Amino acid sequence: MRPGALGQDMTVIDPGRALALSYAPPATRAGLEALFALDDRLATIVRSTREPMVGQMRLTWWHEALTRLQIAPVPQEPVLQSIESLVLTAGVSGSSLAAMTDGWEILLQAEIDTATLEAFATDRGGRLFEVAARMLGIDDRRIGLAGEGWALVDLARGLTDTILAGHARTLATTRFDAAFRGRWPRAARSLGALALLARFENVAALAQSPGPTRRIARLMLHRLAGY
Repeated sequence: MRPGALGQDMTVIDPGRALALSYAPPATRAGLEALFALDDRLATIVRSTREPMVGQMRLTWWHEALTRLQIAPVPQEPVLQSIESLVLTAGVSGSSLAAMTDGWEILLQAEIDTATLEAFATDRGGRLFEVAARMLGIDDRRIGLAGEGWALVDLARGLTDTILAGHARTLATTRFDAAFRGRWPRAARSLGALALLARFENVAALAQSPGPTRRIARLMLHRLAGY
């Protein structure tokens, strides 16, 4: 990825995330927050990197640290300590968390094109939401698709190339359309709400924004009925 390809800071936490995660079962909320904090940390590495090799070295450190969580003492790093105490205890392996670095690394290895967008969507958003679903005890392919759409919208927000950003949003639309077919399991609706918030942003960027009242009503429908 060329320096400056990501313009806006991707590490800014979505203000709707706290609301969406409040939909999760109380016992899982802290773990989900820790999981998304890990994603924030990986985003910070990529966003702040000017030399791809340095960024890759930092991501490699995280990959190795996450892989070793179950076999070695946890480093004195707050995000890793939260992951160890709140995420691994929910049945998630360190190796599955380590795989989340792949999506971020691809942004450092290549110019961003369609193949890069597809891989990033799968390796960042798909894996992140699938791990979250595992913590919630849910196995549903639509959740991974929702995560891919969410990641593409987040990436599009930070791209300086408006044509590429538009392509990312088009790919996100396809994933959201597939993800929101049918009713979502109650336990997974916090993730659905996150994806819906990204979908609203995506629609707004394509100049088809529903009004705030309709957005609130849509979130409430999803929370209560799963649609």
